Amino acid sequence: MTGRADWRRAYEAAPLRDHDAVTISGIPLEPAYGAEDDLYPGQWPYTRGPYASMYRSKLWTMRMFAGFGTPEDTNARFKELLCSGGTGLSTAFDLPTLMGRDSDDPLALGEVGKGGVAVDTLADMEDLFSGIDLSKVTTSMTINSPAIALLAMYVAVAEKAGIERRVLGGTIQNDILKEYQAQKEYVFPPRPSMRLVTDVVSFCAAEMPKWHPISISGYHIREAGSTAVQELAFTLANGFAYVEAARAAGMEVDAFAPRLSFFFNAHIDFFEEIAKYRAARRIWARWMKQRYGATNERSMQLRFHTQTAGVSLTAQQPEVNIARVAIEALAAVLGGTQSLHTDAFDEALALPTDKAARIALRTQQVIAHETGVAHVADPLGGAPFVEWLTDEVERQAEALFAELEQLGNGSMLEGVYRGIEENWFQTRIAEASADFERRLNDGRRILVGVNAFTEGDEHEPELLAIEAQTEELQLKRLATVKATRNSDAVSESLAALRSDAADPTVNLFPAVLEAVRAYATVGEIMATLAEVFGTWDERSVV
Repeated sequence: MTGRADWRRAYEAAPLRDHDAVTISGIPLEPAYGAEDDLYPGQWPYTRGPYASMYRSKLWTMRMFAGFGTPEDTNARFKELLCSGGTGLSTAFDLPTLMGRDSDDPLALGEVGKGGVAVDTLADMEDLFSGIDLSKVTTSMTINSPAIALLAMYVAVAEKAGIERRVLGGTIQNDILKEYQAQKEYVFPPRPSMRLVTDVVSFCAAEMPKWHPISISGYHIREAGSTAVQELAFTLANGFAYVEAARAAGMEVDAFAPRLSFFFNAHIDFFEEIAKYRAARRIWARWMKQRYGATNERSMQLRFHTQTAGVSLTAQQPEVNIARVAIEALAAVLGGTQSLHTDAFDEALALPTDKAARIALRTQQVIAHETGVAHVADPLGGAPFVEWLTDEVERQAEALFAELEQLGNGSMLEGVYRGIEENWFQTRIAEASADFERRLNDGRRILVGVNAFTEGDEHEPELLAIEAQTEELQLKRLATVKATRNSDAVSESLAALRSDAADPTVNLFPAVLEAVRAYATVGEIMATLAEVFGTWDERSVV
């Protein structure tokens, strides 16, 4: 489908939020602009957006990331965000949960509930979503190595509420490759970890048609210090690796690819970010069609969530972060994001207060409802600088793909494995991060309030504190669950999981779901899998 006439037919077939003409000073606006024979939004390769009508049909989901303290604490924040106009939930887990450890693990001491919510058993997940109708809200969960266990808990909570898994909508991050490259929250070696990913993909394709089983994340790669091009290239390379792994596991590309989603950073370089998103859509569409043989349009349409750059926030003059977040969020919207989280201005100092989180949400609402940027799809498309920069970002990304393919002897999956094992990714991210710090330290790059314009650095806002009693409450809750659950059922479910893990042909999701229903802990499930899979230690590079 190409050209204005074909695009117009697709646009008019889409349900619109407002059928009235959208105007500026009384001048009617077209939903997209370009020459008669140009490619338009919703047309392959989707450079200008995955849908013909874009925000004319549906605004991006305002999905605010939240999680701290106990499940009851986070449940209250979820409800506050929904009451304030949030349109989706996004769950942040604490470090022990992210590492697959229980709150009573000695290595969890001092970290319980600090950087996110503590979840040890199904009882915690029940409290986390208490009073929230999971059939009516979509939920994102930022969890990777233990992703299979947390998704199983979510399914079990829905079942207890009488909600069928087929109606559940949302996303589990489940992107283990970027953990080895950037975030380092891994447990098992890469290859058995990939089995857990593909088992979730396969289960969701068959049982949860509205669920996104992977959110392929560049966000953490960028937060670790990569450039925009590296973020784009490494993220898409991981995406191609997941496609190749799923196909190797016997899945047809169009059976799972329509539910793959992405998660990008919205950094402060405005035009570079917009070009990055446009190039990402184009690259994904071309590779999926030409290399992997996808025929379903949705397999070729890259859809993504965006979060403003946490690493761009400063502890000095933190109110200035409100301006940074607004600029970054605007870039994400102009780049065509499908959902967005805006960081709170105080997050460089602590977890966000209710007030700071509300300001962050209001920032999105101002962009959506006051600026007019949602009236027209890809409004910067056709601008010479934006088009040149999109092409250049794509060219540089393709050069990195070529290096990875050479590493893998023509296989992107093997190239990514070898890139992890040989520290190819880690070295490049470290070099980019060090270069940024050098430019900051010698003044070649200005960071307002940090190395210039420092008047006012003495002021600090009121912060959210996580009390020591939070850990005590969570430990008591976990002890109570362990004391009251059926120990025989737990042992039997973990033995079945161990047996299934030893057979590479068996999908592990059903066994994990049974363990979760028996109130086995996240740590017990992960330890059982580690008995079969082993654990991973990264080779140090200096």
